[in-house]
Amino acid sequence: MSPAGRGSRGFVTGTAGEEKTGRKADRRTRVTVLVALAANLVIAVAKAVGGFVAGSPALLSEAAHSVADSMNEIFLLAALRRSRRPADRRHPFGYGKERFFWSLLAAVGIFVMGGCFSFFQGVEALRTGADEKLSGYVAGLIVLGIALLAEGGSLLRALHQVRGQGGLADGLRDPALRTVVAEDGTAVLGVCLAMTGMALHMVTGQVVWEACASLAIGALLVYVAYRLGREARDQLIGEAADPEASGRIRALLGAQPEIDSVEALFTMKTGLDSTLVAARVDLVPGLDSERVEEVSMRIKRSIARTVPEARQVFLDVTDRPARQAAKSPAATGERGGA
Repeated sequence: MSPAGRGSRGFVTGTAGEEKTGRKADRRTRVTVLVALAANLVIAVAKAVGGFVAGSPALLSEAAHSVADSMNEIFLLAALRRSRRPADRRHPFGYGKERFFWSLLAAVGIFVMGGCFSFFQGVEALRTGADEKLSGYVAGLIVLGIALLAEGGSLLRALHQVRGQGGLADGLRDPALRTVVAEDGTAVLGVCLAMTGMALHMVTGQVVWEACASLAIGALLVYVAYRLGREARDQLIGEAADPEASGRIRALLGAQPEIDSVEALFTMKTGLDSTLVAARVDLVPGLDSERVEEVSMRIKRSIARTVPEARQVFLDVTDRPARQAAKSPAATGERGGA
């Protein structure tokens, strides 16, 4: 085989139509994030005032939750703006992973500002008690009722967009939208916990109910932060394409008459709707350099049509025996880590 055929150059795909579709989806997500941000800012102020007036640890925990959510929405707006920047010399594969980075910061924000403060409020209430003020508690319950309506409306908006983007499987691929759904869903459940704790405190006179509600809110936020952070971590360190897409690529390569064997196939998500594909293949003997180049370009275009998110495709023509490459964890698609 001619040396000219080895190490074939990458082929960058991605049509203007696909880019336009992505930007349209981003605009919808931006509106959803702005709705959630506006709701959380108003609710955070109302909860904080109500919490101080009532001396309610559960209400103050919910105020911290809303502040955390507000900061996170700012992170998500930054992710939407920065992740669509075009590739340049410093970042030749683009800025798609910015989306995952800012989503990771949002998860950290939920953990620190929401979960830890809620735990602190619950422990303090158990240690020192809380003064019960009936009028303040009534006002606090009214605030929580309004918050429940606002958070519920924001959640319905986010779920409507998820449904419009293909349902849970496809709609929640976007880490920004996934974070908004998680935040709003957690907020609705957290408000219900706070209302229950406050109501039981008023009825029994025992602050332990409200302290437990605050601790439960903290545990809920920590769990949500962990799940969001783990997903963002997997995407940041280089998550492979889904098995179905990888299977289609491998089947396409194996069906090419010029390919004798597919020694290894590597994929990595470089953004929300972009994937890097690198394949090591052995071509049948007897192809000259011009034929190798022609075949390589045809195969790359076929991959781009079969898997539209394959924005960068690289083929490496080699004589390495297939049985050696087959033992590589990366080639077999095995994943490590927790």
